Amino acid sequence: MVPQAPGYLRPQQTAPLTADQEAAIAATCPGLIQDVTANGRPDPVLWGPYREMMTGWATDPEVRFAGASGGALSAMLTHLLDSGTVDGAIQIGADPDLPIGNRVVLTETRDGVLAAAGSRYAPSAPLADLSERLADHTATGRRFAFVGKPCDAAALAALRHRDPKVAAAMPVIVSFFCAGVPSYQGGEAVLAALGTDLDQTAAFRFRGNGWPGRATATAHDGTERSMTYHDSWGKVLSKHVQHRCKICADGTGVAADIVCADAWESDAAGYPLFEEAPGVSLILARTDLGARLVADARDAGRIETEAFDPATLVAIQPGQRERRRALWARLTALRLLGRPVPRYRGLQLWAAARQNPLGRNVKNFLGTLRRALRARPSSTGVPK
Repeated sequence: MVPQAPGYLRPQQTAPLTADQEAAIAATCPGLIQDVTANGRPDPVLWGPYREMMTGWATDPEVRFAGASGGALSAMLTHLLDSGTVDGAIQIGADPDLPIGNRVVLTETRDGVLAAAGSRYAPSAPLADLSERLADHTATGRRFAFVGKPCDAAALAALRHRDPKVAAAMPVIVSFFCAGVPSYQGGEAVLAALGTDLDQTAAFRFRGNGWPGRATATAHDGTERSMTYHDSWGKVLSKHVQHRCKICADGTGVAADIVCADAWESDAAGYPLFEEAPGVSLILARTDLGARLVADARDAGRIETEAFDPATLVAIQPGQRERRRALWARLTALRLLGRPVPRYRGLQLWAAARQNPLGRNVKNFLGTLRRALRARPSSTGVPK
């Protein structure tokens, strides 16, 4: 995976592919296909199948503070490591050579989990080292939890289904609600809004250290500049999300075993508030394994949980709600133009579209047509 303008990661082919490799890509790449089966689980139109839904937070105050929401995901990873369920966790951490960028890290301790805590709104490829992890498992028997975006989780779940060796090496998949991947230009735009740039920045944190936490640039002399999550994501980064994410049917990790997200507090009208507060995570145990692991972590004292009414989720996750409802109209517009679109099965796109007023579907249809026909601006956008 290599960066390409305007600052997204793209695959670079380095050798010819065999017919079997082509078939494997066609069957597992979520950019081409995603197939979801409820298998008797509750399957709400907007959120996908799950076994249990609750709110919760890490009982360790340091973990709760460091996480993007309530630290539940980090607490689950710590529990999986300490209990011996897995030997390591594959996840994303900050790239020391590019403060607004990411790198794949293998965490094996609580300190490693803490170092990688907090959302990273930048391109990432957590499956890039998959072959190394599989080789490690073959040689040593070590097993790994995997943490990735919903698309990463879908790709790994599909690969596990095809290959028992992958299933044995990666027994647990963890994901989170994803609103899309901004480019490196988005990160640079946040720095510019803070009155700084990459050359002056030694470290950058998109979120965490509080809930929702502030986007914080640390200069080489240790001074900090920061802005609210509402300003960094809502006013800057969300404008740099790649097109592919805007036609994604799965922003909620339907292929994962466990999914964590923000359980935002809401105002009287039900709209989420972004005021700093002790973090609270939404936790979805999507599989039987996920439900068992969440229960084990709770019994071990790693997390506390509370009951959650799924009916309230539609109000506190407006971004996920609106994208799912808009998707059928967007894909229809692209098909009309003969553009390639993913094949989604079992994701209830028409049912989601029917929750929209006709006018909103028409607006999304026409807006997608207009954007698809518009010439793409030329830009480099790849930090050196």
